[in-house]
Amino acid sequence: MKIVTYNVNGLRQRVSQFGSLRKLLDSFDADIICFQETKLRRQELKSDLVMADGYESFFSCTRTSDKGRTGYSGVATFCRVKSPFSSTEVALPVAAEEGFTGLLETSGSKIMEGLEDFSKDELLKIDSEGRCVITDHGHFILFNVYGPRADSEDTVRIQFKLQFFHVLQKRWEFLLCQGRRIFVVGDLNIAPAAIDRCDAGPDFAKNEFRIWFRSMLVESGGSFFDVFRSKHPERRESYTCWPSNTGAEQFNYGTRIDHILCAGPCLHQKHDLQSYNFLTCHVNECDILIDYKRWKPGNAPSYRWKGGMSTRLEGSDHAPVYMCLGEVPEIPQHSTPSLASRYLPIIRGVQQTLVSVLMKREVAKQGKSCKFSGSLPAESNSTGDTEDCSENVDRSLNNYCDSGILQGVYCSSSNQESEGEFTKTIENCRDSANVASHSTITQGSSKHISPFPVDRARKKAKKSQLGQLSLKSFFHKRSNVSHDDNNSITDTSLNVNNSVTDTSLSQEEVPESHHHSNKIPVTDYSCSVHELHGVNSSVCSHDQDEKKGKRFLDKERNNVALLEWRRIQQLMETSIPLCKGHKEPCVARVVKKPGPTFGRRFFVCARAEGPASNPEANCGYFKWAFSKLKQK
Repeated sequence: MKIVTYNVNGLRQRVSQFGSLRKLLDSFDADIICFQETKLRRQELKSDLVMADGYESFFSCTRTSDKGRTGYSGVATFCRVKSPFSSTEVALPVAAEEGFTGLLETSGSKIMEGLEDFSKDELLKIDSEGRCVITDHGHFILFNVYGPRADSEDTVRIQFKLQFFHVLQKRWEFLLCQGRRIFVVGDLNIAPAAIDRCDAGPDFAKNEFRIWFRSMLVESGGSFFDVFRSKHPERRESYTCWPSNTGAEQFNYGTRIDHILCAGPCLHQKHDLQSYNFLTCHVNECDILIDYKRWKPGNAPSYRWKGGMSTRLEGSDHAPVYMCLGEVPEIPQHSTPSLASRYLPIIRGVQQTLVSVLMKREVAKQGKSCKFSGSLPAESNSTGDTEDCSENVDRSLNNYCDSGILQGVYCSSSNQESEGEFTKTIENCRDSANVASHSTITQGSSKHISPFPVDRARKKAKKSQLGQLSLKSFFHKRSNVSHDDNNSITDTSLNVNNSVTDTSLSQEEVPESHHHSNKIPVTDYSCSVHELHGVNSSVCSHDQDEKKGKRFLDKERNNVALLEWRRIQQLMETSIPLCKGHKEPCVARVVKKPGPTFGRRFFVCARAEGPASNPEANCGYFKWAFSKLKQK
């Protein structure tokens, strides 16, 4: 059996990097894969990120709404199985739990044994950041953990981190007392010893997190084994994480904070002997998968750190760690626990209630009763079975008239009833918004006007996403102009001012007219209106000249701005100092840490961070971009 732990620094990015979730998982060729820092919220757990053929997944997401914590952290455990519904494989867990306090599983009603000394609020705060998934594999219990990160000056997060590991240790100790075997894997954000950190200072040994970590190890009287260090006790520069903003990965200048810990008796019958333990009997191999590092010696000629975030490497800032187990027998037949992602409502769907089904049937019956089989007869008052639908149609038309959208087209200003017929085939009488685009309005006994072409509207509606076109789209794409006996014009799509910016036409913009069947298609909005009003065509050419002049002025302004920006860039380049170690231009940065120097600009060596003994690494040059004026 092979177990892998990997801080992906965003699961969505890693899936995109490998092409699919299945390809990402298959690349490890492992039975259990534990991801940390997935950076997924609960509503973002889509099938392409949580489901893959041959794998079962278990997620924990951030539940807190604190500033900077939404969509932060998150862990996921993927188990490779042949049959998720009935299996004897150890990889498929018999039980799973989100968090490690028990409150998320019991909705805050029950605290796990061994944690009675903590309040519910404290425990819920710890589990609300989505930092742990527990899976029970029969022979052992696996903790997939993403430990909190805390800056040396952030006292609030330091206290939270201490409490996090203190509560976690209580849970481990209770399970060990029951005789269970425990694996703890993940990014714990702790470098145990000086050999595990590139820049271990004089205060390194005094760090309380490292003291706590070493107190758990067997060599310090604890019950846990650091599997990697047990297999490679003297190996140096075996790091699993490198800073992203300094290019330190180029010189392997990082820390070892991704761990695999184990505790408990071995699976042999002679486990009572002191020399028998799970580590010595069943752990065959443990190492770092350096193939997943972003920077490799092979791409050194093409890679050069340029400072800041201008240089981006594909992959996470962590490297995976794996462990291979041997002589692990199968377990009794079982199925996938209910915490599995396949059972999430967002993946599987929400089961409908009987009430919702009955309501849909009732709505369908009402819709059928309102359908028309053909056009209404002439001079019909819309009575009988179609009375309800007629009321909806009239109400819809009144709404259009009251809003002024069709005022002056076919709505009378005095709200008088129009003479003649009103015919319409309605697909659904409840969809009153389509009435204006599919109606045929008849004015008089033999004179018709169809301001919106029904056939074209229906064809365009099929192409739209919602199957419904907006009223404004007709004004932009087609116009219908009709003349009356006095040669007065009613234009349904244009106003006199040559602008199509308002879809609601007022009486001043469109004069009243008597509609005829004669229609004049207008293809050039800017010229046709002037010609219809007897304006000379030279007006159009004058407008075009004005547009050309405006474009020329805009182009000149852009050229001036470009020259000015280049001049500023040249001044900035000449003001950038050279670092003393390499005599190369420095890179400018800004202080983002709150304090008296917040927002100040400074220059540092542009090379990647590395050991001081390496002359090719960052020389440590630093200079403020400007000095504060001395107070007189």
